[in-house]
Amino acid sequence: MTTYLLITAVVIFACVFLSKVSSRLGIPMLLAFILLGMLFGSDGILKIPFDNYAFAEQICTVALIFIMFYGGFGTNWQQAKSVAVKAGLLSTAGVVITAALTGVFCHYALHIAWVESMLIGALIGSTDAASVFSVLRSKRLSLRYNTASLLEVESGSNDPCAYMLTVTFIAIAQGSASGGQIGLLIVKQMLFGIFFWWVDRSSCSAAVEKN
Repeated sequence: MTTYLLITAVVIFACVFLSKVSSRLGIPMLLAFILLGMLFGSDGILKIPFDNYAFAEQICTVALIFIMFYGGFGTNWQQAKSVAVKAGLLSTAGVVITAALTGVFCHYALHIAWVESMLIGALIGSTDAASVFSVLRSKRLSLRYNTASLLEVESGSNDPCAYMLTVTFIAIAQGSASGGQIGLLIVKQMLFGIFFWWVDRSSCSAAVEKN
């Protein structure tokens, strides 16, 4: 247990150090983190074996929650209001179209089955929120026509669509659910999301009015 805590502390310290170095050198911070992971991995210098994929999935799920929360919490609604419709289209229809085109390319260019091709498209069909936020805010880019707000809102809101596509094609690949069951599940998830959004919005509005 002490070894794991020590390794975790070293990794966190190295990430903080690399974030400072990468910002000064103009290197993308995520690229520095990837290189750090390669150094710590089984093929790197430290030769740390890691094959616990279930644990990695749990870590990624928790990280995704923080990324999605940060995307919504750090977005200025006054600036994002004017691009909300465009961002919504990009984060839904845009992700679906990108995933579909990528899947078609993988099927014909790499000769992969349709389900696996569409799964690859779903995995890479959305922009990475952490990358977009890092580039826009660290470089302090002054983009015209509210492009920065559009990119931030889109990158912070496209994860649910990409996640549903990924889960859908995984279920199809495993044969654990039919097309009708998956469609019904997606509709239920959307209705649940709208319901809880309305409940949270009403509760927060009532609490603010009382104070």
